[in-house]
Amino acid sequence: MDLNDMTLDTARNRAEKLRDSLRYHSDKYYNQDSPEISDYEYDVMFEELKQLEAAFPSLDVPDSPTHKVGGAPQGRFAKVRHEIRLGSLTDVFDKEALRAFIERTKKALTDEGFDEKDILYSVEPKIDGLSVALTYVNGRLTLGATRGDGEVGENVTENVKTIAPIPHKLTSPVNLTVRGEVYMPHDSFEKLNAERESLGEKLWANPRNAAAGSLRRLDPAETAERGLSIFVFNYQAGELYSDAHAPKTHEETIQRMGELGFSVIPLCTVTGSADEVAETVDEIGKSREDLPYDIDGAVIKVNSLEMRRVLGEGTSTPKWAVAYKFPPEEKQTKLIGIELQIGRTGVLTPAAILEPVKLAGTTVSRATLHNIDIIRERDIRIGDTVTVRKAGDIIPEIISSAASVRDGTEKKFTFPESCPSCGEKLIFDDNDDSPADDSPADGSPEETISENGTFFEGSGAVRCINPLCPAQRERRLVHFASKGAMNIDGMGPSCIKLLLESELIADPADIYTLRAEDIEVLPRMGKKSASNLTAAIENSKRAGAARLLYALGIRHIGESAAESVISRFGGIMPLFDASIDDLSEIDDIGEITARSIVEFFSLEDTASLIRRLREQGVVTENEKTDVPQSVGSKLNGMTFVLTGTLPNLTRDEAAAKIKAAGGKVTGSVSKKTSYVVAGDNAGSKLTKAEQLGISIINEEGLISMLGETDV
Repeated sequence: MDLNDMTLDTARNRAEKLRDSLRYHSDKYYNQDSPEISDYEYDVMFEELKQLEAAFPSLDVPDSPTHKVGGAPQGRFAKVRHEIRLGSLTDVFDKEALRAFIERTKKALTDEGFDEKDILYSVEPKIDGLSVALTYVNGRLTLGATRGDGEVGENVTENVKTIAPIPHKLTSPVNLTVRGEVYMPHDSFEKLNAERESLGEKLWANPRNAAAGSLRRLDPAETAERGLSIFVFNYQAGELYSDAHAPKTHEETIQRMGELGFSVIPLCTVTGSADEVAETVDEIGKSREDLPYDIDGAVIKVNSLEMRRVLGEGTSTPKWAVAYKFPPEEKQTKLIGIELQIGRTGVLTPAAILEPVKLAGTTVSRATLHNIDIIRERDIRIGDTVTVRKAGDIIPEIISSAASVRDGTEKKFTFPESCPSCGEKLIFDDNDDSPADDSPADGSPEETISENGTFFEGSGAVRCINPLCPAQRERRLVHFASKGAMNIDGMGPSCIKLLLESELIADPADIYTLRAEDIEVLPRMGKKSASNLTAAIENSKRAGAARLLYALGIRHIGESAAESVISRFGGIMPLFDASIDDLSEIDDIGEITARSIVEFFSLEDTASLIRRLREQGVVTENEKTDVPQSVGSKLNGMTFVLTGTLPNLTRDEAAAKIKAAGGKVTGSVSKKTSYVVAGDNAGSKLTKAEQLGISIINEEGLISMLGETDV
């Protein structure tokens, strides 16, 4: 980015795009605990926006993400206003910027009369977790609060009390507030994801987001099970000592907090040399793979508390500290082979099999290759030495191959002509617009792949269209039983695999014929497990028509679309007679999705499956479903889209209120949308609403329309 060659209009357009992207990813990271990009990628965008706003002051608007810290309070816990603001740090990405910080602070302090030899810096790891403030009165823990937006956080006192290293009572009856970073150790993270995988639940992307989600559990008992830990790294306010002694340095506060019973930040080095600061940062970086927890950088702070007061605070960050951010860790290893994974709708996804390598704290032996285009564009061959990166993803990705070290034994990868699971011909769906669950588009030409395994121009999905394909059958059954679908507790991927191998089930209807005596004799089961599973199966019969429609795994039908369809048709059975035009009249159902539904319900196998499910007592009608029924008519005929973070209501709570008043809630903005309800960090949906001239209201406006006086 060359700011000297950039016009104001170009800078304005770029700044707007950066703000939209930062707001979106900030919401995914802080409020939804579901990041889509790495911290490093976010920080680079953030720094670019800061530079643009500095170079073009007219672009520095008050609501810019550069003036915000963290995420908004979630609304599920009571709000807490911090006595001392919990700010963030300025990020630096190279040694040049780090040395510039040291030179800048030394000059400012010597100009104020301080002797240069007295100017020292502490260097410590930057723990990748969730920042909290802990308040003690007479040495007893009285409040635990998340950072939130820096000014206001959430009261999570009962939850932090379950974290073993957090003392409930200090060794001295002092009144103080300290700041720490709650994190999830690698072993706790791996255990949690293993449990979620066995239950067929979505895996956490990384320990940081798992820690954030665990700390925000409404039931403290659930938080207690997650194995969270904490490092306290800052003295915020109050008394560190019971007498009149006041600490003079950061180093002293760390030592004293340890004496009081806190688990303090480790590996803290104090030095006045810029070279030693840089060397310590490098040493911390080299230690990453040996640590039992994640770090994403190093924090460099002026050690003297008096000097910090002299340097003061910037608009949103202190002038006496910076965070040196490490880029995503990369390692080289050997690509042993490429396996094909078959999704529940038949899409084949290549996965790399690697020689095991330690990466970002864990040993990895697999990496995602996404699709054939990635393999072609990066010229990845079996036998290559490849560079692997773990940038916030569960499975690492290959970013490049080392063509210069090839010895001629490497082999190009080609898709087989036939499905490796069932042997049927594969097709190339060159107009695929699948969402993440590999539900592809339809209505486009489908062509078989060529004999040599190469493809027509363009990108798309390779698919097995055999509905009886064993690999698809397993994935479809896992989806059917998953939490968002029929929610059969205990019937995760390993259980489904066991039931299939034992030939107890072959399709969803078979699940409802299972008997406890058949299950208890299976490996790793038993009477109690069998009893629990059959009870969960029985409970799932009342999951409702909307969940059932989603569970059937129809291409393009997510949870929201399923609910909209059932709200319109009243149940599953009317869908056998529904036309594409009928379905397309629903606000968030387009022609492609409508065609998927019509084609699915035109199959004889579908009619047989639904008949058998009904015979087993599975609810297929709206009156017995969990779809909210309207009890009012204030919003009849109105369609709403929710975007951003509302100050008091969660999106689910707001949606429930709208539906109870007769309104509809959809996930996308269109000309049929009546109102967009926008909160903080609203992104592309707000922009589209403005372009279409859709009425935009805030939470207060929604409450007014509902006729309520509060939330």
